[in-house]
Amino acid sequence: MPVPHANAVSPQRLRLRCEPSSLPFASTAEIEPVHGIVGQDLAVDALRFGLETDAPGHNVFVRGLAGSGRMTLIKQLLEEILPFCPLAPDHCYVHDFAQPEQPRLVTLPRGQGRDFGRAIDELIDFVKKDLGTILESEAVRQRVALVEKEAREAAEAITEPFAKELRDNQLALVSVQIGRASHPAIFPLHDGKPLPPEQFEVLRQRGVFDDEQARAIRQRIAAFSERLEELSRKVFETQAHHRELVRAIHADELRKALKNHARGIAERFPVDPVATFLRELEDDLVARFTEGQPQTHDFTVTYRVNVLNAHGKDPLCPILIETRPSLVNLMGTIEREWPREGDKTPDHLLIRAGSLLRANGGYLILDARDLLGEMGAWPALVRTLRSERLQIAPPEGVLLGASAAVKPEPIAVQVKVILVGDAWLYYQLDALDPDFPHLFKVLADFDTEIPRDARGIARYAGVLARVATQRKLPHFAASAVALLVEHGARIAGRQDRLTTRLGRLIDIAHEAAFLAKRNAKTLVDDADVGEAIARGRSRADLPARRFRERITSGAVRIQTRGVEVGQVNGLAVIQAGPLTFGFPSRITASIGAGTDGTISIERESQLSGAIHTKGFQILGGLLRRLLPLDHPLAFRAAIAFEQSYGGIDGDSASGAETVCLLSALTGLPARQDLAMTGAIDQLGHVQPIGAATQKIEGFFDVCQETGLTGTQGVIIPASNVGDLMLRRELVAAVAAGRFHVYAVDTIQEALALFLEREVGSLDAQGRYPAGSVLALAVERAAAYWRMVSARPAGLDDAQGGESASRGEQAAAKPAAPIPPKTTP
Repeated sequence: MPVPHANAVSPQRLRLRCEPSSLPFASTAEIEPVHGIVGQDLAVDALRFGLETDAPGHNVFVRGLAGSGRMTLIKQLLEEILPFCPLAPDHCYVHDFAQPEQPRLVTLPRGQGRDFGRAIDELIDFVKKDLGTILESEAVRQRVALVEKEAREAAEAITEPFAKELRDNQLALVSVQIGRASHPAIFPLHDGKPLPPEQFEVLRQRGVFDDEQARAIRQRIAAFSERLEELSRKVFETQAHHRELVRAIHADELRKALKNHARGIAERFPVDPVATFLRELEDDLVARFTEGQPQTHDFTVTYRVNVLNAHGKDPLCPILIETRPSLVNLMGTIEREWPREGDKTPDHLLIRAGSLLRANGGYLILDARDLLGEMGAWPALVRTLRSERLQIAPPEGVLLGASAAVKPEPIAVQVKVILVGDAWLYYQLDALDPDFPHLFKVLADFDTEIPRDARGIARYAGVLARVATQRKLPHFAASAVALLVEHGARIAGRQDRLTTRLGRLIDIAHEAAFLAKRNAKTLVDDADVGEAIARGRSRADLPARRFRERITSGAVRIQTRGVEVGQVNGLAVIQAGPLTFGFPSRITASIGAGTDGTISIERESQLSGAIHTKGFQILGGLLRRLLPLDHPLAFRAAIAFEQSYGGIDGDSASGAETVCLLSALTGLPARQDLAMTGAIDQLGHVQPIGAATQKIEGFFDVCQETGLTGTQGVIIPASNVGDLMLRRELVAAVAAGRFHVYAVDTIQEALALFLEREVGSLDAQGRYPAGSVLALAVERAAAYWRMVSARPAGLDDAQGGESASRGEQAAAKPAAPIPPKTTP
C-alpha cells in the first residue's frame, strides 16, 4: 500500500461540475432560442468588416469553423448582418453576325434581361408569321409590276430592232434550254417557223435547201450571232438592274416593317450592344428574304437571346453557397453537342452561367478544401478575382467532332468570396500562392472555445432551446443542460472553457431526446444525456475494447500491480472519428557498460516521429544535468515501447522514459500500478501535454478490467489539472480511494512516486544524500565508467551489447489492434 502522496489531486478538481441548481431555469422551454454563431464576437466583427467594405482584395477567409452546417451558418450570419451590396445588372448573350465564334455580351439594368429576351421573341414571332406576307401585299406587287414593265420595255427597246432585222433575213431569235439555264440562239425560218439545227439538217438532206442556200443561211446566222453576244450583255444588264430594283423594293418594305418593331426595342433598351444587334439582325433578315437563301431549318433560333442571369427588380443581395465548386459550376460553361444536319443550336445559346455570375453583386460562400480538390477551380477563381472579369469557356477535353471553340465576351463581375477552411489550409495558401494574401485580406478567425461563464452557459441553453423548437424535440431539463455543459468543457479539454463546435453536442442532444421519447418522458434529463454519451462512446471504442481484452488475456503485456526494474507504464492516445481514447504502453529500458549513450529503439527502427525524437534528445540533456559527474557517461542504454510496431510521435512519454531509464540505471524497482504522461525539459520540469483526460481514463479502464487494487493511479503534469473533465465513475473511484491521480511539477516528484524512495537534492558540495535515487544513479554511472576505463583499448563492448540485446528481446507477441501511429 503506497504512502499517500502530497501531490494527489482531490476529486473536486478532477471534474468541474455544473450544478443544475445554479441555472436560472427549469428547462429550455423557458429560454429564448439562440440563432447563429455562439460566442464569436471578434470573428463576427471581422466578418462584418469584410462583407461591408468594398476595398479591392477584401474577400474573406473564415478560419476555424467546423461541422456539417458551417456553410449554412455563414449564410445565416450574412442574412442577419444584411450587408450593403451593389445591384448587379442582367447579362445576356446574343449572336454576333460578324464574328459568330465570339457571342456579343449585352449588359442591361437590373430586371431588364428577361424583358429583352421576350421582346426579341416577339420580333422573331413577327418574322415567322408576318414578315414574309409583306412581300405579297398589293402595294409591293404594284411597285414590282411597275419595275418589271419598265424592264420589259427596256429589253424590247434593245431587242426589237435586232429581231426585225432577223425576220427580214428569214431568221428568228429563240431561247434554248440547256440544263437548268436558258440561252438565246438564232434559228432559220421555214414557213414562218424557226427550225432547230437538227430539223434544218433533215430538210437540207431532203433537198428543201440546196448546199448553196444552206451555206448562206449559216453565214447569216454566224454574222448575227456575233452581234447577239453584245445584245445579250445589254439585256442581261437590264435584267440585273431590274432585279436590283425589285430587291431594293423588297428590302425597303422589309426594313420599314422591321424598324417599327426594332425601334421600340431600341428605345426600351438604349445600350449600344442592343442597337448593334438589331441592326445586324435587320441586315441578316433582309438578305435572307431578298436573296432567296434556302432555309432547311428554323434560322430564327439564331436571333434568340440567352439570358444568363436575370434578377427581379427587388434589391435583395444574392448570397450563394456552392456545395460543389467544380470549374464548370463555378465559372459556367459552354455546353457541347454533336452537330446534326439542320438542327445545330447556335453557340451563344449553349453558354451557361456559374455560381460566380449568379452571385455577382453579392456573396459566394465556398468550402476551401472542396474548392482546392476540384481540378482547375482555384486558378480560375484567382484569375477572375484578380481581373474582375469572368471568362466563360467550354469544358476542356472536348471530344473530336464537337463544334469549334467559342470565346464569349468577358463579363465584369463584382462578387465577394467567402472561403471557409481550417488553419492548415490557410497557412498553405498563404505560403504557396502569392495572390492569396492580396485577394483574401480579411481573416475571420473563429475560436474553437468560449469562456465557461454564465454567458457561455446561457448560450448553450439557448442553442438547445433552438434545437428543441426547430426539431420539435422534448425540451431539456436543467440537469440535461448542466451535463451537456460539462461535456462541452470535456471536448474543449479545459475546465474553464466550452467548445464552440456544437455539432457533437447537438448530436448527443438528438440522441438523448430520442431516448427520452422512447421512455415517454416530457423532458430530456441528465440520465438521457449520460446514456447518449455512453452509447456514442461504445459505438466508437471497439479498438480500445479489443486492446483491453488482449491485456486481460495476456497477449499484450501490461502490468497494473507489483514492481519491475527498468519498466514503466506510459500513456498514449488513438483517434476513433471524433473521439479520443487513451491506453497504456509498456516502456522498458536496459543498460550496461559502454560508450554509445542512450538510444531509442523506435528511432533506430525509424518508427519515431520528429517530436518524439526531440523529446528523447531532451531526456539525454536532462540526464546529464541530474548526474553531475566528473567524467563522461559511460553506459549504453536502450529504451523501447514494447509490443508497438507502428509509428510513435509526440513527447508526452519523455517523463516516463526518464523514470524508466533511472530505474534501470539504479536497479530500483518501479511501481507498475502507476502510469505517467508528461513532457520534460532539460531542467527537469514536467510540462503539459494533450488529452490528459483520455489518458487517465484509458489507464483506469485497463485497471478496472484487470481489477482495481486501491493503489493504482496516473501521474500527470500539474499544469494539466485545470484541463481535467474525467468521467463521473472515475471521479467516484478516486473519491472512494480506489484510484488516484497525482500532479507533479518536476521529474523528481514523479521519481519519488514510482520508486518510493527519496530522490535527493544536491548539497553545498554538489552531492546527493546517501541512499537517494540520484545518489545511486551517480554511483552506478561511476561504476560503468570504471568498467569502461579498465577495458583494453579496442576491445569490443560485448557486455554492453549483450545487455542491450536482452532488452531488445523483450518484445514478443503480436501487437494490439490499434492504429499504426500513436501519440504518447
